[in-house]
Amino acid sequence: MKRLFDIFLSLAAIVVLSPLLIPITIILIFTGEGEVFYLQERVGYKGKIFRIIKLATMLKDSPSIGSGDITVKDDQRVLPLGRFLRKTKLNELPQLINVLVGDMSIIGPRPLTPRVLALFDDEYGQILEIVRPGVSGIGSVAFRNEEELLEKADDSEQAYREHIVPYKSELEQWYVGHLGLWTDLKIILLTILVIIFPARDWSVRLFGDLPRGPRLENRELRQSDLI
Repeated sequence: MKRLFDIFLSLAAIVVLSPLLIPITIILIFTGEGEVFYLQERVGYKGKIFRIIKLATMLKDSPSIGSGDITVKDDQRVLPLGRFLRKTKLNELPQLINVLVGDMSIIGPRPLTPRVLALFDDEYGQILEIVRPGVSGIGSVAFRNEEELLEKADDSEQAYREHIVPYKSELEQWYVGHLGLWTDLKIILLTILVIIFPARDWSVRLFGDLPRGPRLENRELRQSDLI
């Protein structure tokens, strides 16, 4: 049922949203480095490596520059249009193709690079034995301001490992324990709501039993609206 839902919804979304890609493509060609799409290896379902498709928002060599696979707020590697695309999540649109071919699901844990996945415990890998990674998911929504959090840290990788990794893992374990079409539909609604109304805490209204994350009130990280 989940796979059929993914195919139907990704096809419908591609048809509806494809007109947006034309002006975005033209702007990227003239404001970036001449590339429209960015492909990167991620760890997928059952540990299979696949190439995720995104709109190009950063410099070509960004993985080998600065903070590597971890992006922080006001990252100098981000292209001019890239900031808008990342803020609105429009850069994720091409991943609908990943969904169609079976690499990803509409909703699921975020697919990570092998290096970032190594920062997580084995439980995250076990989650990928059960579900495909998703375009959006409860972990992605909870840390929608991840770049701003990491920008405050002296060591972005250490902050990611110590503060973000444990809670992301807990959220995705919660998702696996609540698998179902109704859960996916509510996370899709939650994703839309936090993009349009980012200051509102919609998660409590939609998911009363969602694990509550730590209030990251220290010198490194601060996110008062963390789920």
